[in-house]
Amino acid sequence: MSFYIKRNDTAPPLEAQLIDAEGNAINLDMCGVRFLMKDGFGRVNINRPATIVDASQGLVRVEWQEGDTSVAGVMKCEFEITFTDSKVLTVPNDGYFLIHIVEDLG
Repeated sequence: MSFYIKRNDTAPPLEAQLIDAEGNAINLDMCGVRFLMKDGFGRVNINRPATIVDASQGLVRVEWQEGDTSVAGVMKCEFEITFTDSKVLTVPNDGYFLIHIVEDLG
């Protein structure tokens, strides 16, 4: 998944469907989900809860906060799911989602 947003924008929110290695939606019922994002230089570091939009379909949303998109560049992100038995699954498990923060003209 790739997502594009202009520098300093806080809309639109990031929405993602979390799927397992076989391509099936992960049921997030009773789970906690965290969103993690970093750039390659340590200038951006986000680690906070994501909102579960539709648990049975594995749909989550991240609302951008002021400062989240202040650095232009390609960011790596992932979601950490904590199940009711305290087991943790990171999605994607074969790399990262990419967030492209595009330089604005202002």
